[in-house]
Amino acid sequence: MKSNLTVLGVGNILYSDDGVGVRVIEKLREEYRFSDNITLVDGGVQGLNLMDIILDAGRLIVVDTVLNNGQPGDIYRIIHEQAHGRLPAGNALHQADLIETLTFCTLLGQVPDTTIIGIEPKDYTTFSDQLTPPIQDRLADLTQKVLEEIVNQAGADEAVTQISGS
Repeated sequence: MKSNLTVLGVGNILYSDDGVGVRVIEKLREEYRFSDNITLVDGGVQGLNLMDIILDAGRLIVVDTVLNNGQPGDIYRIIHEQAHGRLPAGNALHQADLIETLTFCTLLGQVPDTTIIGIEPKDYTTFSDQLTPPIQDRLADLTQKVLEEIVNQAGADEAVTQISGS
């Protein structure tokens, strides 16, 4: 198994809460430094174009919105095998592509161990480059959950260093 860890934020930053995965990647890049075996990727809405990135990952953490019939701001940890029932196709443009891409990787026998850290959106369809207040209020909590997952999967606190003044 490859020892690298890829953290992939997906979503469309022009559709309000749909862009939260990308916003977490931005926050991580601004506030932390990571060991060389950890890669942060802004996957946007690239869908199938992410296949090479996913296939190259030893382990994969995806950060995204999750429709799970919860309250806006609820945070979830989902393993890849559970994603199909909890990330129904069509809930956002990129999600069908993400599930499809992971399925293709599985068919190739090369899907990395994948964990999805997601948040229940309030609004993912309104054209806006701003997160809604309940999601913005939970952005730090979501980022912390992603950091905890990184440390858990990387196996050492030295994998992450906070940048001074952040």
